[in-house]
Amino acid sequence: KMTQKIIKLTVRDIRFPTSLELHGSDAMHTDPDYSVAYVVIETDQGMRGYGLTFTVGRGTEIATVEAACGHVDQMLKEGYPAYTTSCAWLGYSDQLLKQLCTDALSEGWTKFKVKVGADLEDDIRRCSLIRQMIGPNNTLMIDANQRWDVGEAITWVTKLAEYKPLWIEEPTCPDDILGHAAISKALAPLGIGVASGEQCHNRVMFKQFLQAEALQFIQIDSCRMGSVNENLAVLLMAHKFKVPVCPHAGGVGLCELVQHLILFDYISVSASLDDRMCEFVDHLHEHFISPVVIKNAHYMPPKDPGYSCEMLESSVQRYQYPQGEVWKQFKKQSLKD
Repeated sequence: KMTQKIIKLTVRDIRFPTSLELHGSDAMHTDPDYSVAYVVIETDQGMRGYGLTFTVGRGTEIATVEAACGHVDQMLKEGYPAYTTSCAWLGYSDQLLKQLCTDALSEGWTKFKVKVGADLEDDIRRCSLIRQMIGPNNTLMIDANQRWDVGEAITWVTKLAEYKPLWIEEPTCPDDILGHAAISKALAPLGIGVASGEQCHNRVMFKQFLQAEALQFIQIDSCRMGSVNENLAVLLMAHKFKVPVCPHAGGVGLCELVQHLILFDYISVSASLDDRMCEFVDHLHEHFISPVVIKNAHYMPPKDPGYSCEMLESSVQRYQYPQGEVWKQFKKQSLKD
């Protein structure tokens, strides 16, 4: 077997102007430009490896890239359950929210997440609207993107309890493990769980969240932690503590990456789909060689080899920052203005 040497490594800053239509807007990120640090490794034998890590634009300047046959058959036929966040970004109007929710229901979606946290009256109106549209039997989740302190989170979510959310996601600072434990304890009588993890950067944080009974849903992120192995360690711990893993996804490439982790979790670790689902956001998949495939609101197992993160070179050239065509046009326009 010939040994291959890495002869070239490139890192490029790829940004998409999602802020123009407020895609991705939430209580903490009012106008994000979804972006990735895109890495390509080349060997002297002509092979290439691809990797990326997702940011909301301003964080791309410095990025570190770090078994049962029956279960396989089930995944190939049915896929892994997904939920959608694309219907209810915080910046969307009620009219757009209604239209997107109607479309999603017609496409078979049954699990919906709503961004909350900026204004209570707005949240009450929007949660009421979504619950009326999806009916009492479909699943609703809410996500505050770290906006509240502990007491505020408990008070705010209590006022949204009548809409029967399955979970409140990132109710407070993602580092506040005991704060999440206090929120979990307070909301348990209301039947509302706490979900978090997309900002957790290593397995030790997840271990402490689990030990403190601070989360009822674990949300790994395929780019936040430093390796696939680190994520696999969290899957194993979650299984030991009997806490379902419902990964964070969306952004640029996160859906493409995390599909491999959820399939591993089901086939090799949990062997269960109870209370398990993976986030899906329907933006920017067209920039990938092997975009994620969603069928009947389920992630379908990828057929192509690799980790699904090779981007189209045309997209890389067009969106590379700051010299890509898209960003040059914005610069020209800003100079005119």
